[in-house]
Amino acid sequence: MNSTWLEGGKESLLHAHLPALVEGLTWVEAGIDLFAITVMLIGVLRFVAGFLRAERAGDKRLAAIDESRIELGRYILAGLELFIVSDIIETALSLQLLDLVFLGLLVAIRSAISYFLEREVTNIRTTRSGAEDRA
Repeated sequence: MNSTWLEGGKESLLHAHLPALVEGLTWVEAGIDLFAITVMLIGVLRFVAGFLRAERAGDKRLAAIDESRIELGRYILAGLELFIVSDIIETALSLQLLDLVFLGLLVAIRSAISYFLEREVTNIRTTRSGAEDRA
C-alpha cells in the first residue's frame, strides 16, 4: 500500500505529474456539488408550490400533499446520488485513508437515507392507490 494513504501529506503521482487534470477534476467535483444543491432547491421550490396548491384543493388536499412529497423525495434522492459521485471524485483525488473512511461513512448514511426515503415514497404510492381502488 502506498504510504500516501497513511501520511496524507505527500503529493501523489497524479498531483505531481498531472496537476491540470487534478485541478480540472476538482472543478468538476465542485460543479457536481453545486448541481446537487440546485436539484434539491428546485425540489424544495416545487414542493412549496405544490403544497400551497394542495391547501386550496379542498377534499383532495391530502392526495395532493402526498404527490408533492413523492416529488420532493425524488429530487432529494437525485441530489444525494450526485453528492456521492462528488465524494468519490474527492476521495480519488485526495488519496488519504481518512478520506476513504469518511467516504464510506457518507455513502452508508446517504444510502440509508435513500433507502428509507424510497420506502416512504413507495408506502405513500401504495396507500394512495389502495384508497383510489376503494373509492
